Amino acid sequence: MALWSGLEEIVRESELLAMQTWLGLGGPAQYYAEPRTPEELAALVRRAREQGIAMRVLGAGSNVLVRDEGIAGLAIHLGCPAFMAMRTSENRVIAGSGVALPRLLTFTAHHGLAGLESLAAIPGTVGGAVRGNVGTHSGDIGEWVRRVEVVTFSGEMETRTHREILFSRRNSTLDDAVIVEAELELVPEAAAEVTRRLHKLWILRKALQPLGHQNSARLFKDPRGASAAELIEAAGLKGTQIGGATLCDRNVNFVIADANCSANDILRIIDTVRTQVQNRLGVQLELDLEIW
Repeated sequence: MALWSGLEEIVRESELLAMQTWLGLGGPAQYYAEPRTPEELAALVRRAREQGIAMRVLGAGSNVLVRDEGIAGLAIHLGCPAFMAMRTSENRVIAGSGVALPRLLTFTAHHGLAGLESLAAIPGTVGGAVRGNVGTHSGDIGEWVRRVEVVTFSGEMETRTHREILFSRRNSTLDDAVIVEAELELVPEAAAEVTRRLHKLWILRKALQPLGHQNSARLFKDPRGASAAELIEAAGLKGTQIGGATLCDRNVNFVIADANCSANDILRIIDTVRTQVQNRLGVQLELDLEIW
């Protein structure tokens, strides 16, 4: 692969992405890379930019649907140890972008650092959570972020402080870079109390999500002041099934992909739900799921 000269050890061609996502669907990436260091990540980004190659970052794959035909360009997965480390410094935690969000919450609770419990049972990685300012009605992760290390899309390593980052509802100004690590300032509290609160919220949230063995994904963002699941039910769509895709009984804002499901089945059920909620209730739902 002359195109990736010097990076052949970390770049593969025609890599299937289905098993990298929670839905377990989709075709291959033209190129797939797992950088081992931030420096290798920066080199990948620079090369992709120089060659005009589209680039995407794949985290835990919890909110990604890869189309059946796959994707052109480069998919980068930050799953190597350099992007999975966590450490504390007084009341701050520094976490790599590849760290799973539930693992971060367990780590902070164990160290007696409170503030993130409202994110219990939300899947994904630290990088994706910070970039998309993940949160609930009780608060967003962005309010705790104090520093982010990134590789810009021009391939430069950069530090951004909270004064330089604008967090808005489910969004941030970090969409022009790949996050390497984030530093969050939390509130010291007894570890047992933080753990108790986290465990209680986790149980409540998991009761309203698909079962762990099911291939699933959350479809839509909650409109301001409303619940997407309640709107979908009010539109009479509970139990909707198209091909191998079915709306989850426990929470109709989740779709379940069975063994015969295709990515196109998911796209069709998305279109059906959006159209019916718009026609019957006059509400336009915004996708939470990323379509690749």
